[in-house]
Amino acid sequence: MSRDGSQDRPPIVRRDQIPVLVVHLIALPAFTLLFLSRENYEFLLYIGVIVAFLALIVTTNRRVEYPTQLLWGLTAWALLHMGGGGIFLGGERLYGIMLIPISTQYSILRYDQFVHIVGFGVATAVMYHLLEPSLASGPRRWVSVSIVVVMAGLGVGALNEIIEFAATVIMPETGVGGYVNTSMDLVSDLIGALGALAWIRLGARSHA
Repeated sequence: MSRDGSQDRPPIVRRDQIPVLVVHLIALPAFTLLFLSRENYEFLLYIGVIVAFLALIVTTNRRVEYPTQLLWGLTAWALLHMGGGGIFLGGERLYGIMLIPISTQYSILRYDQFVHIVGFGVATAVMYHLLEPSLASGPRRWVSVSIVVVMAGLGVGALNEIIEFAATVIMPETGVGGYVNTSMDLVSDLIGALGALAWIRLGARSHA
């Protein structure tokens, strides 16, 4: 309680979340300068998207109470994404590198697809955290909950593809691929969403 008897409001950013914010405050300006020096306007657009979502998380943090582990997951996603567009290995941008040659026909598994699996797995977990207060109390009907949560995660993935499409319209020279690339991105999003769902179910069982 404060001196006037009113209840103290929690801070906008909790103490355990400060390291997450510090990482963003270091990484975002650094990658912004990198992309500016290379005239990489496509990823400058993505920097703007990350900043917008960071501002949204900060302004809603008191009400939503984001778990720090989810914020670290979102931070890792942002770093993987910016690194994929700004780091080169052997003269090739990280996003184009093959990690595990599972299929040469569809270029699986590339760094790009790995980032989609990780990123939209985290996005699905965040959507579950946002939806959980609205779910009915008592035993969970996991079939219906699973469908809603996975589709919510895929919705974030679809929004990402719309942003990529906007980048191709604004900057035709962008490195975003065509129909097959978009389809593989969405498949990767689904794998990430299902992985997040399995993680959510295991967590629910451990707290049952």
